[in-house]
Amino acid sequence: MTARVLVAMSGGVDSSVAAARLVEQGYDVVGATMKLFCYGDSVPDRPCCSLDSINDARDVAHALGIPHYVLNLEDRFALHVIRNFVDEYSRGRTPIPCVRCNSFTKFRDLLAHADALGCSHIATGHYAVARDGALFRGRDPAKDQSYFLWGIDRAVVSRMLTPVGDLTKEETRAYARRLGLGTAEKQESVEICFVPDDDYVGVLQQHLPADAPALRPGPFVTSDGTVVGEHEGFAHFTIGQRKGLPGGAPAPRYVIGIRPDSREVVVGSADELGRDRVRLDEVNWLAAPIGSGGRCEVQLRYRSRAIPATVTDAIEASVGLLLDRPARAVAPGQSGVLYDPAGRVLGGGVIS
Repeated sequence: MTARVLVAMSGGVDSSVAAARLVEQGYDVVGATMKLFCYGDSVPDRPCCSLDSINDARDVAHALGIPHYVLNLEDRFALHVIRNFVDEYSRGRTPIPCVRCNSFTKFRDLLAHADALGCSHIATGHYAVARDGALFRGRDPAKDQSYFLWGIDRAVVSRMLTPVGDLTKEETRAYARRLGLGTAEKQESVEICFVPDDDYVGVLQQHLPADAPALRPGPFVTSDGTVVGEHEGFAHFTIGQRKGLPGGAPAPRYVIGIRPDSREVVVGSADELGRDRVRLDEVNWLAAPIGSGGRCEVQLRYRSRAIPATVTDAIEASVGLLLDRPARAVAPGQSGVLYDPAGRVLGGGVIS
């Protein structure tokens, strides 16, 4: 019997080609677009997560001759992604909503709909490779998105198909052009889908009370406690940031810490940004857990290179790491993703 696959179609070229490749490979393909939040005047049109994108996905599905559904997941998305985004910034941390969305909405909820539709597999347009129950980096280093997928359930990986994971971006576009898909030249989405014009503080102002500490003025201080200025709210800052800091220092200043209880933003030199120890909480394993003394590579930002590391301790859902070389601008709330030398995703967690 032909395997049935539910494909998450965002309306972009990647998921369009993912669906097209599966059709060509003989799968029984069903397309689904997730409506994640209320589209209003404050959210401009963009390559994904807009009403136009739903129409684009539907047009591609029609061209491929497959059914298409729109899944209303607004409540789930608000609970698991937007609320977490606001809570994290209010604590002086820097979250990655795409990780939360993948961990809960795009895979957990998508899988539930797949079961309801009799689909044995789910597929997305992510540049990663799911193979034999394991998840690996995508073939194109410039587009690899495995960093955002560490939080999905391990059991889901065995049911995942990643049709563009072995392609480069240009190969994906060329594939779409060959099929005459309307999304072939569609620009990429680089902003957070629910944050208009990248104004994340504006989103916080909508969800937090006006007197929330994250939005109130506080002092800039150096690591020794010297006050060197005043800011308008620590929610405007993240570790490693240079923009918006007071001058007057002999060398460039960076944000090296945020203290939400006192509303202090700590500034310091580039040397003070380095860390050779990192702790990950909320750890999720996609392979056998690594114990104390085990070796791995850890990627601490999406565009950063992975750093070899040794596990110093592993207690329930928390892992300590000693890095072979210091990492700069390690921000609490970001993700630390663990890999083996072959590029397999071993697991990951939230930087504490």
